[in-house]
Amino acid sequence: MALAPAGPAQLVRCGQKDELYRSGLRSGAGTALHGLAGAKKWLEWRKEIELLSDVAYFVLTTLSGYQTLGEEYVNIVQVDSTKKRVPSFLRRAIFVSLHTVVPYCLEKGLLHLEHELQIAADESRTSQSNPALGLSSRTLIRNWIQKQVGELTEQQKKTVLQIVYVLKQCIPLLHRLHLAVFYISGTFYHLSKRITGITYLHFGGLQREDQSIRSSYKFLGIISLFHLLLTIGVQMYSFKQKQRARQEWKLHRNLAHQKNMTKEKTTGRHSRCTLCLEERRHTTATPCGHLFCWECITEWCNTRTECPLCREKFHPQKLIYLRHYQL
Repeated sequence: MALAPAGPAQLVRCGQKDELYRSGLRSGAGTALHGLAGAKKWLEWRKEIELLSDVAYFVLTTLSGYQTLGEEYVNIVQVDSTKKRVPSFLRRAIFVSLHTVVPYCLEKGLLHLEHELQIAADESRTSQSNPALGLSSRTLIRNWIQKQVGELTEQQKKTVLQIVYVLKQCIPLLHRLHLAVFYISGTFYHLSKRITGITYLHFGGLQREDQSIRSSYKFLGIISLFHLLLTIGVQMYSFKQKQRARQEWKLHRNLAHQKNMTKEKTTGRHSRCTLCLEERRHTTATPCGHLFCWECITEWCNTRTECPLCREKFHPQKLIYLRHYQL
């Protein structure tokens, strides 16, 4: 039987088919948990159930030495970088870990780290917890992160929070870059397979179909790469504009500070901003009605799109700047 490298169209169909069956498995497991333990437990353990479903799918197929349902659908088989033998058990185990466990841990780790850094900036909110974090991760990942964050200085916490924000922005861009490279080269559809060096061979059937559309995939990859570069350029320009506006705002705030100090003696406690614990400057209202400084609430919205007091979700565009507000 003739063997040839699998084309990009076959790899895409394989990935889509596997994703379809994985979604069905995750949905079935979630429905079972919801029926047995109720909605509250399902919400707490939803991410973990999805992780276990994905791990079970690949353990029963790839790790056990069998084809996945998507691979059977397009008649392709996994091979290592030599393209002469199937990947070793260790290589397949690393692939399964990178494809399922590592993304889960990275997402949870960044989420917990951002949460701990934010509540460390305001100790009055330490008693509150984010229900999206999950129960199991509160006793494992979060405890370790909380210990590490407690050893950092205030300046280090601000730096790490900025790094977390950059990572959350860069990870989707990395996936887009990898997808554009796949469209151009047509070899590795998943980043985990690129790291482990797992490729595919197609057996049976005609290869002309994939060869005829390979140029279309390359064109799509070039367009995707151009769009990615344009997105990065726009984000960098927006970041520089925000930095410049922030510097101008700080200069204006310092100039207006002396004028506001005279009013601070005659105003009550209720006119203080709960974020900076100082007299509110350029009062801004959230859609839920709470008042903050313009600079404080806009910096807060850079990482969290919710009210610092009541946790109501809102878009930053909904902030209302109150001109000539005296209280």
